[in-house]
Amino acid sequence: MLLGVHPLIGPELLYALRQMGHGDEIVLADANFPAAFLGPRVIRADGVGGEALLDAILTHLPLDSFEPAAAFRMAVVDDPARIPAICDAYQAIIHRHAGPFDLVPLERFAFYARARKAAYVIATGERAFYGNVLLKKGVIAPDTVA
Repeated sequence: MLLGVHPLIGPELLYALRQMGHGDEIVLADANFPAAFLGPRVIRADGVGGEALLDAILTHLPLDSFEPAAAFRMAVVDDPARIPAICDAYQAIIHRHAGPFDLVPLERFAFYARARKAAYVIATGERAFYGNVLLKKGVIAPDTVA
C-alpha cells in the first residue's frame, strides 16, 4: 500500500499509468472484450467493475485537453444512438474527475482499431454489455500539486 494511491490501482496498473505520456491511450475493457489478441499489453483486473476502476484511474490520470475528444465508448451495434446505462455511469465519473469531457461513441470496429493502438488494455470484470472506455492521457500543469 502507498499513501495517495487509490487501492484498486495495483502495481502493474500504477506502472502502466506512470509510463504513459501525453496523448497515449488506455482501454478499460469489459469482460467480453477480446483484450488478449488485439496487440497492446493487457493488465488483468478480474473481479473489478468498470465503474470502480474508471473512478480509481481518473483520480490519477488527466485527460487530454488539447484534443476535441479524450474519452470514447463503443457504440451499440445496430442502435448507435442508444447509450447503455454503464456508459451513462462512465460519463458521470468522467465529469466528476476530469470536467466537461464527453464520452464519444465509436463504431464497434473503429473502437477495436483504436484499441489496437492503445498503450495498454485493462481487462476488467465488468459484465455490462458495451462497458468499454478508451481514455487519452493529458498533461499535468507545472503548478499542479502531484
